[in-house]
Amino acid sequence: MSKNWWKESARGLPHLVTETPGPVSKKMHANTARYMKGLSEQVTLFPVCFSEGHGIMLKDVDGNRYLDFSSGIYVTSLGHCHPKVSEAIAHWAKKLMNCHDFTTPVKEQLLEKLAAILPGRLTGMQLYSDGTSAVEAGIRAARAITNKQEFLSCFRDFHGKSMAAVSCAQMIRGDVFSYGATRAPGFYMVPRPNPYRPAFAKPDGTIDTDRHIAFYEEFIRESTVGNVAAFVLEPVQGWGGSVFPPDDFFPKLRAFCDRKKILLFSDEVLAGMGRTGEWVTLSHWDTVPDIITFGKSFGNGFPVTAMIVKEEYADSLNKISASSSYGGNPMACAAALASIEVIEEEEILQNVRAVGAVFLRRMEQMKTAHPIIGDVRGKGFLLGIELVKDKRTKEPFNEAGRLVYQKAFRKGLAWIPAGHILRMSPPLIMDEEHAMKGMDLIEEAIAEVEREFGYATVSAGQEE
Repeated sequence: MSKNWWKESARGLPHLVTETPGPVSKKMHANTARYMKGLSEQVTLFPVCFSEGHGIMLKDVDGNRYLDFSSGIYVTSLGHCHPKVSEAIAHWAKKLMNCHDFTTPVKEQLLEKLAAILPGRLTGMQLYSDGTSAVEAGIRAARAITNKQEFLSCFRDFHGKSMAAVSCAQMIRGDVFSYGATRAPGFYMVPRPNPYRPAFAKPDGTIDTDRHIAFYEEFIRESTVGNVAAFVLEPVQGWGGSVFPPDDFFPKLRAFCDRKKILLFSDEVLAGMGRTGEWVTLSHWDTVPDIITFGKSFGNGFPVTAMIVKEEYADSLNKISASSSYGGNPMACAAALASIEVIEEEEILQNVRAVGAVFLRRMEQMKTAHPIIGDVRGKGFLLGIELVKDKRTKEPFNEAGRLVYQKAFRKGLAWIPAGHILRMSPPLIMDEEHAMKGMDLIEEAIAEVEREFGYATVSAGQEE
């Protein structure tokens, strides 16, 4: 199969034949909204109805074709309906759809393949059908491994929407109590390093990771009962705004956890499996976690997730329930196995690193040229642009974020809003030509919003 299987359907993207959202999309969304409640902001801000996807192209019911910069929010990372993945799912859909947690040939192959690509003897595995379940299993595993009950996690991280997983995350958004009136007992949150908005800074204003670690030490002493099983965190914040830590943070955190006999739990449901150019995102910092979770792009859209622990902890998984109604079914295993094979066969990691570097250079140029861009960041195809009202005060510019999202979408770019932070997660197959086309649309939208709010765009080469 050619690695350019998607390019014919990408020809001429974006291609719009009606206003967007179009009349059929509006009608179908209005009908759906009679029944479906609690829709995400990306839908309420732009209620389009998609009918088809192929590679980096999404098509709506009005016939408009969009350039995909979302991957179904980090999910269809190998492109919509990758032939090898679709065929693998279809094979098992016609042969054996489910047999609970019994062994199947495709499950055996997937587990062997996972063990081969993962670093640091991460070999104790369980399979689930959604990210929240995998995180919940990791929390149960941490308790079984350590016989401890408390957990640390980080401000603005996201780990799922059930009791223990959501207790590791921000539980209120705006004025709405999204996830309940209180978090579960024994769950505590601490600040994580954000280089653009440091909680602890050196005299020169740069972030101080040593003070973060010192604060964790003090927090455990003063706020917990000294019974911490694991430190749970995203290697890169997704919902929190594509926030990357300084390069020295995870090695220091690994040493801290070892010294305190705390497990390091990396939730890579969003960032793992190639999105940043590595199988495991922590590999960027030569760090191996004790527990790791994968999801989203793991099966390129098919519901399959994994929770994995180091070999020395694997027997502890016998103490927690490993079975689930859908986890590890043959279709799911086939999707995950095919996705891993595609990443290898099509040299996806190499593409992510190369085009990711081009993305970052373009974003840095945009930051210089646009007064409302306060910060840009990214590794590979996990990217973020932070919009501010003033570069000195760094006041978030939420109104601009919503408008830029809508304007770029109207131009034919399907992507992700996050308040004042613009998030981009294109399919990992995307080439430089289409990557820069998407960035052109974003930059056009930013310039239009700046004019509406009375900002003057800086000319190329001009100092801020």
